[in-house]
Amino acid sequence: MPFREVNPKMVEATVVPGQKMYSQRGAMLAYNGEVSFTPNISGGQGGLMSMIGRRAAGEATPLMTVEGSGRVMFGHGGHHIQVIQLTGDTLYVEADRLLAFDGTLQQGTMFMGSQGGVMGMVRGQVTGQGLFTTTLKGHGAVAVMAHGGVIELPITPGRAVHVDPQAYVAHHGDVRNKLSTALGWRDMVGRGSGEAFQLELSGSGAVYVQASEEKL
Repeated sequence: MPFREVNPKMVEATVVPGQKMYSQRGAMLAYNGEVSFTPNISGGQGGLMSMIGRRAAGEATPLMTVEGSGRVMFGHGGHHIQVIQLTGDTLYVEADRLLAFDGTLQQGTMFMGSQGGVMGMVRGQVTGQGLFTTTLKGHGAVAVMAHGGVIELPITPGRAVHVDPQAYVAHHGDVRNKLSTALGWRDMVGRGSGEAFQLELSGSGAVYVQASEEKL
């Protein structure tokens, strides 16, 4: 289900009969046509176990099931929106950053430690994000939210990308992450916090970085 950018903080989705989509509750701004919005209690495409996994992980961001025929405009909190198109791979993203996504995508959760071992667990503590993250897999579009706009940085074999953990939004592809200490000039001038760490992503894929260290 394609998203059309109305402006940097609003997208429009075309809803067609027989196809579901999911959105964060409260994200609908306006719509036309015969469209219904139903509170989702089954965990979306991933079913009950997906919902239980997200709640156990502290990722209980409520969703709405969107169905019918028409056009819906989405936005939330004045955040910038980035549309990501998946072509069979998996997107890793914090649940509260999800604005809307195709119902064809399979939802799940992943323990971040499984990608980065102990350092993956440390990353969850340092960034204030959960130790679990939401996954979306398959073919379809995802609209995610960020502060100050988003840039997509490619990750290629042999060329890792280092990201401030507070600026990390999401990533996809065959990517591994680890957290490393990065003492630098910011620490020298007394701004030591999340800047004392770098998130290193390696493999093949892409990472999305926001132009801010502010959390949603």
